Amino acid sequence: MSADPRIVDLYDLDNPDGSDHDHYRALADEIDARRVVDLGCGTGMLTVSFARRGRHVLGVDPTPAMLAYARRRPGAEGITWVDGDSRALADLDLADGVDCAVLTGNVVQHIPDPDWQRTLVDLRRVMRDGGVLAFETRNPAVRAWEDWAAAPPSTRETAHGPLREWYEVTEVAPGRIRLDSRTVFEETGEHVLDSTELAFRDRATVTAQLAAAGFALEALAGDFVGGAYEERSSRVLVVRAVAVRG
Repeated sequence: MSADPRIVDLYDLDNPDGSDHDHYRALADEIDARRVVDLGCGTGMLTVSFARRGRHVLGVDPTPAMLAYARRRPGAEGITWVDGDSRALADLDLADGVDCAVLTGNVVQHIPDPDWQRTLVDLRRVMRDGGVLAFETRNPAVRAWEDWAAAPPSTRETAHGPLREWYEVTEVAPGRIRLDSRTVFEETGEHVLDSTELAFRDRATVTAQLAAAGFALEALAGDFVGGAYEERSSRVLVVRAVAVRG
C-alpha cells in the first residue's frame, strides 16, 4: 500500500464502495457481530460503515498515511483506530472475543508467508469460538499479473494534477510475484515507485493455512454475490472461515 499521502487521497476513487463491501457488511449483520475487526482497513471506507449501536468496530492498519486519512472520515469518531498489524491486537482489551474479522481489498495478498500464518494465529487468539473470519484473495490460476504487465500506461487528471500510471511485474515465483506500481506527477516530473510482493494462494493452501491456525473453511465463493468458485476461471476466492475450539 502506498505511503504517499497524495496517492492515498485517490484510493477511494480507485476502490469505491461496491459488492465486496456489501458482502462484508451483510456478513457482520447476519451473525449479529458485536465486535468487528477490519484488519488492513486502509482509508476506512468500509470500516466506518460497519458501525451501529451496540457494535464495537476496530480499524487496524500499519500505514500511517492510510490511518490518518481514515481518522478524518465522517463517522471516524465511532471507530477504535489501531496503528499496526495483527500483533497490535494482543495489546487491546478484547476479553469478550471478536465476533467477526475481515481483511478486504485483497489485503491478504500483501501479507507474505510466514507473516500470513502468524496473522491467522494472532486473529484466532482474539476471536471467540465460532467467530467468523472473512477475506478474499486472487486465484493464482487466472494469472492476473499478466494482464497488469500487459496494460499500457494511463493518464488521468486528479486533484494533484495529471498523473501517468503503470505496473511492472519484476519477478514471478511459485506462490508470489513482485509488482512495481509507478506514478509520475506530470507537472513536476516526480516519479513515485511502490514496490510490493503479492502472495497468490490456491484453495488447498488457503484451507491448510486456516486449519493450522484454528479455523475451518465454512464457505468458498467465486465472487461477492455467492457465485460458485471455479478452480480454473474464478478471479477471486471469497473465503468464510469459522474459529474452532482447540
